[in-house]
Parts: sequence; structure tokens; C-alpha cells
Amino acid sequence: MKYCRNCLQPDTRPNSRFTPDGLCPACDYFDRLKEVDWQERYDILTELLANAPRRPGQMFDCIIGVSGGKDSSRQALWVRDKLGLKPLLVCLSYPPEQVTERGADNIANLIELGFDVVISAPAPQTWQRLMAESFARFTNWAKSTELALFSSVPQIAIRYGIPLILWGENPGLQLGDLKTLGKTGYDGNNLRYMNTLAGGAADWMYEAGATERELLPYQYPSPDAFEAHGLQIVYLGWFLGDWSLVNNGMYSAASGLRLRTDTVDHTGDLKGVTSLDEDWVTLNQMIKFYKFGFGRVTDYVNEEIRLGRMSREAGIALVENYDDACSPDYIASFCAYIGITVEAFWEQVRASVNRELFDIAADGRITRKFQVGVGL
Repeated sequence: MKYCRNCLQPDTRPNSRFTPDGLCPACDYFDRLKEVDWQERYDILTELLANAPRRPGQMFDCIIGVSGGKDSSRQALWVRDKLGLKPLLVCLSYPPEQVTERGADNIANLIELGFDVVISAPAPQTWQRLMAESFARFTNWAKSTELALFSSVPQIAIRYGIPLILWGENPGLQLGDLKTLGKTGYDGNNLRYMNTLAGGAADWMYEAGATERELLPYQYPSPDAFEAHGLQIVYLGWFLGDWSLVNNGMYSAASGLRLRTDTVDHTGDLKGVTSLDEDWVTLNQMIKFYKFGFGRVTDYVNEEIRLGRMSREAGIALVENYDDACSPDYIASFCAYIGITVEAFWEQVRASVNRELFDIAADGRITRKFQVGVGL
């Protein structure tokens, strides 16, 4: 395990590769942004939008997937108010046991701001069953739900005949998932190859007994379907020089976005701006830490370090204190939903801990072998 020489990104992030001089992909990209002409990028975007194909009778200029969170809210506002487009917002709704009141309020806020929103809601019994199976097989309850989340946007684009999908950040450049890189910095059609979607995504669900009909919401359209319907995903983050966790949260909060009020030792959320629509993602961020050696706080501080708003030393202290943060209440509510005990939850988590990076004591405590910022 090695760390980026600039930020606190370890080389354990899936699909990541450091430069020969020790920079993670995101820091390497950020360094190159210093030479970017942002007006030129904006001109590229306006030309791209002007030449985007339109279908007869098409009522919306583009589709944007939204959760009601900071990124999607900022995108919707910027696309409408800066670019003058009429977007159709697409939201995949969680079951009542999972969605937060805050998340529902934030979607309502987008509607009150004047946006048209289509809400997709997969069958809740299938959702629950596949979530339990995801956790049992992969110690990752979101393995199935993320398939539905990512698939809903292009599925609805096809059904509404809207070929242009505007997405947020480029995970290849801005996070380091290099398999998602397309022909250009804004080409998002390789999003299908990201860690969440790649590699026989639905096979295990069929093995678990799900039927083809039940899995319709979980099927990402094929490359042939993208070509047949002329779909194009464009990463908006490539065109925005101030795209970041904190900035997007501030912009969206100014337009009515409700933020988190829980404490960082319960959430690992330093500013209360991430995953506002549900709380169980906090479990997955903790488990991500135990699998790969980095969690939600690492992602936060890396941006702040790159932007010069935080020192590496201050970031190390925050990561050491909070990268595995997760409220016991969130764990208990998740366990009740999928029908397991909290003890069974921790047995599953401990069985999935990366033993090269962590030790497990006799009393079950999980401790780091590595030094944050240094590695092994």
C-alpha cells in the first residue's frame, strides 16, 4: 500500500494507477487543470449542445439523473439557469425504510424550483431481497441498488427519446477509476465500465433466483442500445473549474438543499453534504475503509488538499479519527431491514476485512497495520 505523494489517496483504489513520480490520477488531473482555458471549455460545451441531435417532438433538451443531493442539484440549476436548457430530471426512489425525510424534501425542493422530475421506483420486495443478497455475497449492500441507480437514467432516456444525458463528475479523471475514460474528457459513454457496473453485473442476481422481469430496472442498456438510440453521456464536471464536494454543497444549499445535521463521528461527513437521500451508505463507506484502506473522509480531504484549503498533516489527523465512522443506529436499522442481527453484520464485515491492511483482535476490534499518509 502506497500513498499519493500529494494527497491521501492510496493505490488500493480499484482501477487506479499512479504516475511514475507518485501522483494519483486525480492529483495528476488537477495539476493539469492549472493550464486549462475554462472559457474555451465552455465554448466547447455550447457548441456541443448546439449540435446535439434532437428528435421530432422532443420536449426536453437533456436528461439529468438526480438524487436531490448537492451534485445533481447544482447540475440541474446550472444547466437551466446558465445554459438555458430544459432538462428532465430522473430520480430513482428508494423504499420508505431507506429514504430519508431530508432526501424526500430535497427532491420536493427541485420540483418547487420548477423542474420536471420523473421518479422511478423498482419493486420494493425485489429491492430488499437483492440488497440482502448483495451484502451476503459481497459485503456490499449497494451492489444491486447501484445497478438500478445507474441504469434508470439511460433507460428513461431511451423511453422518452432524449439522446443527451448530462452527468456530473468524470470518475476516471476526478476520482481515478481509469476504466471509465472515454474519447474525450467529457465523453461519458464508458461509464458502463466503472467498478460498479462492469463484469457480468446481473449474473449473480439470476443465480440468487431473480427473474428476468424482476431485473428489468437493474439492466444497464447495452452498447448496441446506446448506438441504436444515439445516446451520449456528457460529463458536466469537465467543464466546471470549481466542481468539488464543498462547492457543490454550498451552491445547492443556497437554493434550498437540506444538509445533514448528524455529527462527523457518526457519518464521516465533514461538511454534511454527501448522500443526503439515505443513511446506509455510511455503512458502505466504513466497509470500503476496511476493504481498501480509505473511506469517506479520505475522499473529502483529498479534494481540500488539492485545492490548497487543507494541509496534508491536517488531513491525516481527520482520516485517522473518522475514516471508519458509522453510527450504530444506522447499522441497526439496516440489519432490521434485511433481516439479520447486528452480530451477524459484524461477522460478515470482519470476514471481508483486508488482512494485509488490518488486524482483528480477539475482542473483534479492527485496527490499522498501515500509517495514514505513509502506507505499509
